[in-house]
Amino acid sequence: MSLDAEEEFLKELNEPQREGVINTEGPTMIIAGAGSGKTRVLTYRIAYLIKYKHVDPFSIMALTFTNKAAREMRNRIEKVVDNDARNIWMGTFHSVFARLLRSEAHHIGYPSNFTIYDADDSKSLIKSIVKEQGLDDKVYKANAVFSRISGAKNNLVSWKDYINNPLYQADDESQMRPHIGKLYQLYVQRCFKADAMDFDDLLFNTNLLFKEHPDVLNKYQQRFQYVLVDEFQDTNISQYLITKRLASVRQNIAVVGDDAQSIYAFRGANIQNILNFEKDYPDLRIIKLEQNYRSTQNIVNAANSVIVKNKAQLHKNVWTSNQEGRLIELIKAVSDNEEGKLVASTIFEQKMNHQYHNSDFAVLYRTNSQSRAMEEALRRMNIKYKVVGGLSFYQRKEIKDLLGYLRFAVNQNDEQALRRIINLPKRGIGDSSVDKIIVAADEQGVSLWEILENIHHFVGGRAGEAIKNFVTMIKSFRITMEKSDAYDTAQMVAKNSGLLKELYEDKTVEGLNRYENVQELLNAIKEFVDNPETNDKTLGAFLQEVSLLTDADDKNKELDDAVTLMTIHMAKGLEFKNVFVVGMEEDLFPSQMMLSSRADLEEERRLFYVAITRAEQHLFLSYALNRYRYGRLKTCEPSRFLSDIDTTYLQVSKSIGSHEPLPGVQAQHFGKRSLIAGFPEQKPQAPRHFVKQTAHQPSSDFKPSDTSNLIVGNRVEHPKFGFGKVIRMDVDGANRKAIIDFEQFGEKTLLLSFAKLRIVE
Repeated sequence: MSLDAEEEFLKELNEPQREGVINTEGPTMIIAGAGSGKTRVLTYRIAYLIKYKHVDPFSIMALTFTNKAAREMRNRIEKVVDNDARNIWMGTFHSVFARLLRSEAHHIGYPSNFTIYDADDSKSLIKSIVKEQGLDDKVYKANAVFSRISGAKNNLVSWKDYINNPLYQADDESQMRPHIGKLYQLYVQRCFKADAMDFDDLLFNTNLLFKEHPDVLNKYQQRFQYVLVDEFQDTNISQYLITKRLASVRQNIAVVGDDAQSIYAFRGANIQNILNFEKDYPDLRIIKLEQNYRSTQNIVNAANSVIVKNKAQLHKNVWTSNQEGRLIELIKAVSDNEEGKLVASTIFEQKMNHQYHNSDFAVLYRTNSQSRAMEEALRRMNIKYKVVGGLSFYQRKEIKDLLGYLRFAVNQNDEQALRRIINLPKRGIGDSSVDKIIVAADEQGVSLWEILENIHHFVGGRAGEAIKNFVTMIKSFRITMEKSDAYDTAQMVAKNSGLLKELYEDKTVEGLNRYENVQELLNAIKEFVDNPETNDKTLGAFLQEVSLLTDADDKNKELDDAVTLMTIHMAKGLEFKNVFVVGMEEDLFPSQMMLSSRADLEEERRLFYVAITRAEQHLFLSYALNRYRYGRLKTCEPSRFLSDIDTTYLQVSKSIGSHEPLPGVQAQHFGKRSLIAGFPEQKPQAPRHFVKQTAHQPSSDFKPSDTSNLIVGNRVEHPKFGFGKVIRMDVDGANRKAIIDFEQFGEKTLLLSFAKLRIVE
């Protein structure tokens, strides 16, 4: 291959991107700021390895966090290296290591056709175990128990380690749940007996496999000469240890990520993996991608002014050569409903004035419950929208019912699938009969299927006869499965199980929708079988692909031209021309649950940084002065994160209410605009410009006082607002508030449980 051809290949890259592509040997960390082209660097790097370094694609492992990201990368690589791209071990951590475990799981006692439980399956099993143990299901809620077990597995804590760790036991006892360890043990044992792994097991068991079978680890260390990890800041301990072990021989590990976008601690992500990566690799090459190609200068600069407030970070200077763009617009509303109206009216205006489509807008919020006011307002103005993160297609009951049949046809030890389908459609087999089967299998030390095949010893009467017929039906599915592809098998199962007939006979609107959904599932299986890239067309292969779908992979009937509503967590990796971040209020964003430590607060700030950097052209931030929360109308104060933004980049575009804008923020009044949002038309006024205030420097002896005895008339000092006088006290339930007239910033209402005040006199 000529040098000219190589230069032609690299010409579209800037200098740091090029450096990230051609330096293929040794440990490399590519710190990629928002919108800096990290996917381009990853795909070019892999293509460069194959085309110009002549690396066998079978020896490259590339790990992502969504199947969608893996598909996009593979498609880009294919344009350079053709079909060789199909031979790369590329996919999510869970899909890649599920593939590895299909070949190697026998070393740790699992068959190759093990079932993969989703969260619903796991929680259903936990509910069963809690009931069997005679524990209070209101104390041992399935969600809480599952979360505890998941956290342990992500930190590579086995059930034996958990039970023998006094710290875990003490923590559980303080939470009034002393039997979590026992539930963890029973859950693991039941999954093992059912030949099932949950999502966390795919990584936990890979680590176990590599630890207990060094010959297997050595086999894959020799196979994979290059290991690449996308979104490295989102990895947990389990994921990091797997990649570290695989790359330990050749040290050709390249990780790409941005510590400023680490927002998944609640899923077990450990930001220390990226912050401390250099400690594990002293010879590490660090490359920084700092040019943002996505957003305007004002948006980039505002984002930088926010994230610089975090102490735990890798320094970088993100910049852009894009146009300056419009100022970030701040929208203030009286209530959450008015906030929805103002956002909807602004979208309407932007569409009229700038010829935008609905799909050019996204509304991002901290919690799903905030979508209600936005949805109502958009519906009133006939603006089409879609809510991302609702019920997934594959979580619908009728879909899970058919998948349950398909799962049981593949694995007859799948307890959760059996419970779901044995009396569906109704065939006279009650829960008590199913419990007898499970107890008998446990007592006899045999599989569920062996009990079912010999049911006359355990269950008699009509139920026993019905179970016998059920077994005969499952055997017929197995025979079809062994000689047919996934589609032909699924069609036969859907028809002969009675599911399709039952749905077809339900002529209600809901029934017709359910029937169409099952047909859509069959279409998806047909598409899977007909795809030329599908090497394994068996039912087991299809079920694995479905079980490993992520939220970002859901194909559920998306509207082409609609405003997108989603949580900020769901928006990571996406971009829109216009972005609204709503609910910018204390205790909502940052969340009240994330104020107990600096680490939590800094994660919330990173989440805000992610929200800002989704915007390409225009960013709107909104907050309400009052909001209904938990059935009560609460008075709100603006989020501290709004004060993190350099006011040079802010302006007030719509302001409804009696409070002044944030100090130093430019204000504009829009006259007739407020009429669209349902407010009476106001007389146009000249724009009001607020003089930017200089930040107060706290006194050298500043130390927060005990404010439990604060009274009207006290003179106080605030580290940011300076000196002021308490003019009123307000008690709202357990919350004590002080209304303080500050000399420089005017009246402020501060919640005393959070405010840092020094009582001067």
